[in-house]
This record gives sequence, structure tokens and C-alpha cells, in this order.
Amino acid sequence: MNVAAWPGRHRAIWISDIHLGTPGCKAELLIDFLRHNESEYLYLVGDIVDGWQIRRSWFWTQSHNDVVQKLLRKARKGTKVIYVPGNHDEVLRDYAGLQFGGIAVEREAVHVTADGRRFLVIHGDQFDGIVCHARWLATLGDRAYSLALALNHWFNLARRRLGLPYWSLSAYLKHKVKHAVEFISNFEQALAQEAARRGFQGVICGHIHHAEIRRIGDITYCNDGDWVESCTALVESLDGELSILRWAEGRHLPLLAGSERRMAARG
Repeated sequence: MNVAAWPGRHRAIWISDIHLGTPGCKAELLIDFLRHNESEYLYLVGDIVDGWQIRRSWFWTQSHNDVVQKLLRKARKGTKVIYVPGNHDEVLRDYAGLQFGGIAVEREAVHVTADGRRFLVIHGDQFDGIVCHARWLATLGDRAYSLALALNHWFNLARRRLGLPYWSLSAYLKHKVKHAVEFISNFEQALAQEAARRGFQGVICGHIHHAEIRRIGDITYCNDGDWVESCTALVESLDGELSILRWAEGRHLPLLAGSERRMAARG
């Protein structure tokens, strides 16, 4: 499938965990994704700018500026852009209810799909016990994660020279660790329970850098992934179906990583 054949018109797009201001940010790939995909709604589901990293040391390239300009341009051209801050850009939570350049800042959002389902849109750090109750440990983990991303960069440079496709070493290591797998499961369960408690049919979040669409009880749990490892986005089709797109490195080819239809087929 080539780009010209890709149906890049969606009803809604969700992206999160871009981490502008860090060396691990895949800004060029995100710009390419935004260039080839349009939507009525665009949700920025937290950790768009990495304030933690910027406070430690300044890192900001032209491509990071270009991402910001591209988002502002979409807002000017009529896309409804909603920014739901996360823990790395939590300072923006103080500006909830305001707009900047046509981008609305909200602590959380409600999205109604084309087929009438109500989804809670939230970054998700509120349901991460480490972030909420042991900030020092979260900061330490963030530094270790940054190191893993740096190793991942050099690892993939070697793979590219060997003609091999992009593969996330850091994601592989993370999901092989038993406690990390348990944390993800607990995180997903907690968000699904909160959505059910508040009368939603689903929840859409970010935070854990693990793209997923799955049923948890009566709730459709969706995570849009990230733009430092997997380069994924969640999209809603014009008829209301939700899918995850993985934007392949080195090729401008969108890969379908998961969808509600495939989830239903698995039972």
C-alpha cells in the first residue's frame, strides 16, 4: 500500500507522549504522519512537551518547532484540536479551559464517536501509583528510560545499516519484565473501572507507551501509544470504528496495528 492509496481522512485522531524537548522524540516521523492524515478532531493526550527533561537540560531542534507549527496550522485550518496535559507537561493543567492559538486545553475530554459511544479521554498518570505517590522514583525511572531510548537509537542505526527494519529494543525490554507487564495490566484495569464508574462506554489514554485496543468487561480500553518508540496513533473512521496506526520508520507506510473489528474477530 502506498501513501497515495492510504485513506488518510479520519473523523478523529489521538496522539500522545511525543516528548518534544528530548533526543528520543521522533519529530520527523510525526510531521510526516500529520502531513498525510487529516481529521475533524485531533486530541493531544499528554506529554506532548517534556517539561521534566527541559528542566534538566535544554534540547530543542527545528523539527520540534515544526511539530508545534504543524499542530497550530491544523487548528487554524479548522481541525478541533484538544490538548489534555500529562505528567510531563502538567504545568498546562493550570490553564485548563483556555485556548492558545486555537488549541483548547482541558484536564480531560469527552469524545462521542460517530456511532454514539462516549469515551473518556485522559492522559492516565492519575492512575499511576508511582507518579502520584513516589515522584522521586518516577523521576529516576524517567532517567533510566531516557538511557534506554538512547541505546535504542544506536541499536537501530546498526539495524538500518544491515538492511533491517526499525525495532524498539526499549519496548522489548520493558514488556519482557514481569513487573512492567503487571503494571500495564493494573493500569488498564484501573482506567476501565473509572470509565465504567462514570458511565462511559470506553476510555482513551496514553502515558504507558503501549498502544492497545481491547475490551475490559463492558469497557473499550484504548491507548494511543507514543512517538518515541512505537510511533503510533489511534484513529476513528468516519463510521466510528477505532484503529491503531503504526507509522513505519524509514518508509512512509502506515501499518494497521490493531482495530476494533479485528478485536471482535478474536472474540
